Amino acid sequence: MNREEFIKEIEKLGIYLSTKQEEQLELFYNLLINWNEKINLTRITTKEDVYLKHFYDSLTLVKVVDLSKVETLCDVGTGAGFPGIVLKIVYPNLKITLVDSLLKRVNYLNEIIKELKLENINAIHIRAENLEKKFDIVTARAVANIEKLLEYTMHLVKDNGEFIAMKGNIDDELTPSILSKINKKYKIEKIERFTLPKEESLRSLMIIKKYRH
Repeated sequence: MNREEFIKEIEKLGIYLSTKQEEQLELFYNLLINWNEKINLTRITTKEDVYLKHFYDSLTLVKVVDLSKVETLCDVGTGAGFPGIVLKIVYPNLKITLVDSLLKRVNYLNEIIKELKLENINAIHIRAENLEKKFDIVTARAVANIEKLLEYTMHLVKDNGEFIAMKGNIDDELTPSILSKINKKYKIEKIERFTLPKEESLRSLMIIKKYRH
């Protein structure tokens, strides 16, 4: 997916970028590739693949939530900054916390934030289960199985907030016992299944609502 194709596809999601945002994404790509030579961030390195499998994929969150109306978001296990950095570029209204357990990745993320001149976003070196903050939306992209993710994330979700798991094919994980466990404490609002443009690989967004008890 080249830049022009990327712009065309995200417009189908209702996203229209300014010139500044296009330039920030391009700079992010270049910084990612430079840093990837120093620390292992991603195996996906060609521009076409990064724009499709990282940038576009990160923005698919808008299929299930209007991010222009969200205040706080936490990206658990953000790794190279997906989806968090991309979401911040495209939705500057968001106050974002990036969480990663590896210090060198957190150092990289804070450098990216500085280089891109992003505000109201910070990267924290902590295990998600030890973080004591609450967010409107918590998300995690390709981090762990859904059972583990719930342990890592649900204490971070505000009452009436949502956890959104960004997955490939989620159906194999949703055994009757896991579904029962989730439904005892929370509510599965929706599972959105779709394929990425061009390569047609399967993606799932699972929204779990945390109601005030």
